Amino acid sequence: MTSATSLAPSPHTTAASYARWAGCVSVIVPVYNEIAHVDELLQAIHASPVKKEIIIVDDGSTDGTREKLQAMPLADDVTVVFHEKNCGKGAAIRTALQYARGEYILIQDSDLEYDPQDYPALLQPLEQRRSNVVYGVRPDRPERGLRFFLGAKLLTHLTNLLYGARIRDEATCYKVFRRSIISQIDLQCRRFEFCPEVTAKLCRMNEKIAEVPVSYVPRSSSEGKKIRHSDGWLAIWTLLRYRFSRRARWPKSVHEVEAPFAVSFSRVPPE
Repeated sequence: MTSATSLAPSPHTTAASYARWAGCVSVIVPVYNEIAHVDELLQAIHASPVKKEIIIVDDGSTDGTREKLQAMPLADDVTVVFHEKNCGKGAAIRTALQYARGEYILIQDSDLEYDPQDYPALLQPLEQRRSNVVYGVRPDRPERGLRFFLGAKLLTHLTNLLYGARIRDEATCYKVFRRSIISQIDLQCRRFEFCPEVTAKLCRMNEKIAEVPVSYVPRSSSEGKKIRHSDGWLAIWTLLRYRFSRRARWPKSVHEVEAPFAVSFSRVPPE
């Protein structure tokens, strides 16, 4: 496992700022056409008993979601960013990482399949310094639909075969990172290939991925699930690509701009 850099304050960091973000989790929420769920989602995240900030990136919604976000009275720990156009989940995560200030990064899908009450369990291996990365493992039942269930199983087995990862759920939404670790990775993803890309690169960095069980209520395509058959093929290609590419080509320079996606609006609360 590579060592995580500490959260010690830099010469330009005040003691108050350090205290604000130490132990805090930045909850990244990519959103696309979720007008029916965004209220309930924010309430559920706020109700989770952890120190947090919330970063919502609306990825070009056309159903009124962004207008609703602009009109909502948002708490001081919520950042809202709008992409000019739809770029994909991976692009939204890359944009959100530019705004994240917490010690930890947690990915939260916007479709209410996952329960924010699981945050304390997900953060525990990080807080206890047993790992720098934690994945939430969904119940091993095909209730999410046979195609999605078998596809997730295939990707997990392929990950373990290629990388010796010994994980149980590669495609889970709930992925939590120490920010000092994920900030070292030059992400190239735009869509749902975020999961295989970040998993592949962490494995190439010899990071141990801890896992904890989480609750899961699947949503069908008719209910708005957005992942498609083509995303499965892209995930397979991504796992193969980063297994056999030279690692020297993808670590990120501290001078690089993280996400080159046009932003039309941002509301960032004060430090």
